[in-house]
Amino acid sequence: MSKTTLVTRGRATARAVAALLGSALLLAACSQDLGPSGSAAPPPETAAVGEATGQKPAPFDGAEPVKIAIVQNSGAGDYFQQWTNGARQQAQALGMEIQVYDAQADNARQATDMQTAIGSGVDAIIVDHGQSDTMCPLINDGLTAGLPVVIYDVEISACAPEAVETAQDDANLASLILDKMSEDIGPNQPVGYVNVLGIAPLDRRNAVWEQVRAQNAWDQKFFVGEFTNSVATDNAQLVDAALKANPGVAGIFAPYDELTKGTVSAVQQNNLQSQIKVYGVDISTADIEVMTAEGSPWVATATTDPNAIGAAVVRVTALELAEQLDSREVVFPGTLVTQDLLKQNGIQNLDQLRAKLPELNMTGVATADWIPVVSF
Repeated sequence: MSKTTLVTRGRATARAVAALLGSALLLAACSQDLGPSGSAAPPPETAAVGEATGQKPAPFDGAEPVKIAIVQNSGAGDYFQQWTNGARQQAQALGMEIQVYDAQADNARQATDMQTAIGSGVDAIIVDHGQSDTMCPLINDGLTAGLPVVIYDVEISACAPEAVETAQDDANLASLILDKMSEDIGPNQPVGYVNVLGIAPLDRRNAVWEQVRAQNAWDQKFFVGEFTNSVATDNAQLVDAALKANPGVAGIFAPYDELTKGTVSAVQQNNLQSQIKVYGVDISTADIEVMTAEGSPWVATATTDPNAIGAAVVRVTALELAEQLDSREVVFPGTLVTQDLLKQNGIQNLDQLRAKLPELNMTGVATADWIPVVSF
């Protein structure tokens, strides 16, 4: 998409209005700086910080720190913790102050969090995940208040085109992993599918699944999945029931690592790990442990590094604040990681995987000479 003109209603006026709203909404800020478990977020892990050589543009050249809010709707698992860690590390490197609100799979709570963030006096807002129908009106409220709003993994192109939309390249991720699945199991096979529609990245991955499934003439025996605050545990039960009702499945696609881990658990509970191959999306140290365990059916995943994604989204926000962003849409490329690669290289954690696949750091994405880029 080409760059559109930012909403420019006076930011000084917006800040005055925000100050009045802030006191009225203060009581709603109870989710601020909470992690997925509801406890205080842990201190950010240490990242390497690159050198910035350029002169800082406004508003980063002033005496007061730039303030941003992240309005997040996380699920279970460490993906969101890593994403937020990356965002915190990059914000710190830029000298930004950051507030994090986490609705933890509660759409109504995210709406309240967004209202609070708009009235909190921040300079910009990042919306991380969420439902379009819930968040689009509030995203437009933020834009109307003069705040740049950067979106990650919420479909807003039709309803809030002036916001900046960022996302993993979900079509690329799905193509990478489904090409591997096609190579492994071949055409005309009975398959299972575990996904949750209505969530932007999972919808985009679903579109590729439908194409590849048709091309391979796969016989989809079941389609289950739900998004909860205990995704792996809850979906393990769904997949367990589906496997019992549909014997003979050769492969299962579960395009989100918590869905994948729940699928792996169900396959193992039914002692089918020698018969069924599981294909996922996303990676973490915990995922690597599952993939490399003896007899694991999880044979491949397509992924970005969530730490690097969180950092890149903050850099996009910084560029938007500096009026140096030349697009309303920024996508982040993926990488295929196989069980064979992990085992053959003795990879046990994300640090070792990054050393083997340095492209996961994405240090050349969404940057400028005045931005100290973090890497993990």
